[in-house]
Formats: sequence, structure tokens, C-alpha cells
Amino acid sequence: MLKQIDGSYAVGEAVALCRPQVVSCYPITPQTHIVESLGKLVKSGELADCSFMNMESEFGAMSACIGSSAAGSRTYTATSSQGMLFMSEAVYNASGMGLPIVMTVGNRAVGSPINIWNDHSDAMSVRDAGWIQLFVENNQQAIDVHIQAFRLAESLGLPVMVNMDGFILTHAYVRVDMPEQEQVDKFLPVFKPFQKLDPQSPITMGALVGPEAFTEVRMLAHSRMERALELIPAQAEEFANIFGRNAGGLVQKHYDDETGVEAETVLVTMGSVIGTAKEVITEMREMGESVNAVTLRTYRPFPAQALREAVIGAKRVVVLEKSFTPGMGGIVYQDVLAALNGTGIEVQSVIAGLGGRPVTRKSIRTLFAGCDERSNGHGFEVLDLDNTTMDRELAREASVLDRII
Repeated sequence: MLKQIDGSYAVGEAVALCRPQVVSCYPITPQTHIVESLGKLVKSGELADCSFMNMESEFGAMSACIGSSAAGSRTYTATSSQGMLFMSEAVYNASGMGLPIVMTVGNRAVGSPINIWNDHSDAMSVRDAGWIQLFVENNQQAIDVHIQAFRLAESLGLPVMVNMDGFILTHAYVRVDMPEQEQVDKFLPVFKPFQKLDPQSPITMGALVGPEAFTEVRMLAHSRMERALELIPAQAEEFANIFGRNAGGLVQKHYDDETGVEAETVLVTMGSVIGTAKEVITEMREMGESVNAVTLRTYRPFPAQALREAVIGAKRVVVLEKSFTPGMGGIVYQDVLAALNGTGIEVQSVIAGLGGRPVTRKSIRTLFAGCDERSNGHGFEVLDLDNTTMDRELAREASVLDRII
């Protein structure tokens, strides 16, 4: 059914179609009205047989999710930015206990300084927590990927994090095709946990594990992640057969050249920025430029083989990302560099959009124009950096240090 709706309420309705039994939440911008919409649906009775719990903190929200999922309930929550940091201990516990929780992250910068706008700092802060991490490009994908996320989580016994860019997607009113309940029920079976706390059949979850077994536990989680690399595309294909559209998967190559010759320069990115990038790339291709784009739809587990296949034959890959490690540089860039090691493909790193700074068509054109000057594997470029402000502040800091020393 076609609807004009904002991204957060669209996600709330999609989650409701998945028949969650527990929604545990704490509001934080920009994800607040995702769970707000679910609260309204529970209160009105449209979402039946669901317990909606408004908790005292993000840590409490994830802790309640752990309890409800361990007891055998289909469980959902959402968070953003500092909320992710506050619940991070419990985030690790959820994956370590093999609990199929689904969580939306309305991606937002992490302070200080305080910033409520979009980048991928929050998701990157827990990239090693053992959660499957999926990224969406637009609000239609956000709807579709959440439905797939529940089935994926419950098929593997792993929690799944669906990342959608804060404000850019969560607050955007667009037309979407909202699935029918019958379609969702056909794709997503009734939840049957493969393990749960049951007094009649006692098990231990989240126990103390010493050096004699901790490595094996972590490697078992890694094995489930590797199985996800096969399951994610298979479920995306099944979803497409039922719903009639392509959403999810590991990577998306945006233009297939009929000649079979790969573009010379391929942009690799994830999230909503690909919308702007595709507009520029389309214009460049019409002018005869040899360019293409590949979007990472799955970030954890990292789809190394799928990425290699998508860019093989390219001269260079430019990684554009909204994440950054002070003292090192691009985060996703390091993963792409490792994945393409030995291919002979040059990998370049470009940072943009931190703290919600717009990534414009002009910025994307600047990115492509600088490919020949940018070094392979040596440093990174920051788009639209105010060098005047940087130079002034660095000079001020240097003068202060000189006086102190």
C-alpha cells in the first residue's frame, strides 16, 4: 500500500507488521518517534500481544531486551548516538548470549562537542560487538530491511542492527510501499527460539567463562557471522520474490556495464549519501567518464568477497565514509583496504559528512576530480574542510604550547 509518511513512522509500522512481543525503549533524538509510533500502535490495540516498556535509560532498555529475548519473546528496540554508548555493555552481552534482538539505530554523531546530526560514529563505536550491521539507502529500504532483519536474527541466533541516517531518513516524508500483513507473515515465520530460559528445561546463559573456553565462544560467534554472508543474500532474494523489489543483500553495484569492462574509478560508500553520489555519477557517465558506485548494504559481517567481485577490474576504489578515527583516519577504508589486498586495485580514503555536514553534488565532483592527486594508502582527504579555521587554531595551539614548554 502506497503511503506518504516520515521515515520513523514507516519503520515503526514495518516493525509492527513483524509482530514483536516486546518493545523496550528510551527516547533519544533522532530515533524517538520510531518507538513513539510503536507505543501508539500498542496503546490503540493495532499492535496486539505486545508489551511496550518505556525504560529509565538506554542501558535499561537493552537490559530489558536481553531479558525478554532470553525468555523467548520477539524483541525490538531503537537508539542513537550517546544512547548507544550508554547501552554498550549490554549490547555486547546481547550478542554474546546469542539473542536475536533487532535494533534500529538512527545514526547520529557522538559528542563531545554535542552534535545531534548525522554521521556513522555511533554504529562504528560497536562495530566489534558481534551484532550484524545492515545499512539502508532510503526509507523504502528501511522498511524492507527491518522485515528481513527479524528473520535473519532468528535464523542465526544473533542480534541485528539496522542503521538509517538520522534526520536525512528518519525525518524525511516520502512515498513508500508499505507491505501487507499477509506478505510479511509469508516471509517471517512465527518466532521459535532455539534456546530460551525455561524452568522445565534449565540452561545457563551469560555465565562466567574463563581462559579455557572464551576463545572458542568468540570463534563460535564468528562462525555464525560467516554463515550470515550466505544467508543475507539468500533471504534478500526470497524477499524480492514475495514483495517484488530488491532490498538488502551484501553489496549493491549501481551500474552494470554491458561491455563487461569495469569502470576505472569505483566509489564505495554506505547509507543515504549514495543518492547524491548516483546523481553525479550518472552525469559523469553520460559525459563518457569511467565511474561507478558500490554500496555496502551489510557492514558486519564485512562482505569482503562480494566487494572484490563487485569492483574487480577497476583501477581504483575511493571509499567515502561518514566515520573517522582520530589518529588513524577512515574506519570503513581499513576494511575495504584489507578486502582488496592483493587485487592490485588502488584504494583511497575520503571523509565527509561528519556531524551532519552536507555532502553535496559539488563535494562528490571534487572527490572524483582529486583521484589522480590522492595517494594510495597514505593518509586521507576530508571533503569541504575549512583549512583557514584549521590553520588558525593549530597556530594558536602551537603558541600556547611554546609558552608552556
